[in-house]
Amino acid sequence: MEPERITPTASRRRRIKAITALADPARLALYELMSKSTEPLSRDAAAAAVGLPRSTVAFHLDRLADVGLLEVRYRRLSGRDGPGAGRPSKLYGRADTEVSVSLPERHYDLLGEILASAIEESADSGSDVHTALRGIAHEHGRELAYGSTSLRSALEDSGYEPLEDDGDVVFGNCPFHTLAQRHTELVCHLNRALVEGMRSAVPDGGGELVTDPQAGRCCVRITGAAGPESIAGEEGART
Repeated sequence: MEPERITPTASRRRRIKAITALADPARLALYELMSKSTEPLSRDAAAAAVGLPRSTVAFHLDRLADVGLLEVRYRRLSGRDGPGAGRPSKLYGRADTEVSVSLPERHYDLLGEILASAIEESADSGSDVHTALRGIAHEHGRELAYGSTSLRSALEDSGYEPLEDDGDVVFGNCPFHTLAQRHTELVCHLNRALVEGMRSAVPDGGGELVTDPQAGRCCVRITGAAGPESIAGEEGART
């Protein structure tokens, strides 16, 4: 059985839930406590440190663990094993998972991964870095679209916000917006290869890709892709 695919949209919702959990002052205090601790802490130790009842602390710690901000471990604090050593204590520590949320959606981590991989490949093979960038971005696009039922869903999951514009499909958001403003040609080159990779991995990847930078939008446009069966979705079907 293949592992369940966690879409970028589902991942974003989880990250938002994690950030929202820290809006509670008690949870924020407990998370900061775990961040400063060199060892996992028990409920009793955490309660003593923040000055809250153990039952309240247990509830908040489990909530933080549920949203992925803390990791749970079990260990006997007495250091003894065998009969009479007592039950292992439930301990909490900060999770290694990074959690970040950006609105509009940005994916600078993906951009960094693609650029670093392209530099490594160029150095190892002696190939032109732009050639390496195009190939790696294309492969990442295929991976992003893996399991998607349509190009529209793949684009939406990746933060591109596909929209219909006079019979074409444009993208209302660039996931790499800030760097695209400073390094337009490089990021547009990457964006186009990424979308080409997505399009090659889904059944409805029609239309022609062109580079068309406009203020506030991604530099990629798909010409002739909008219509009754448009990848832009129901909005296109109603026009």
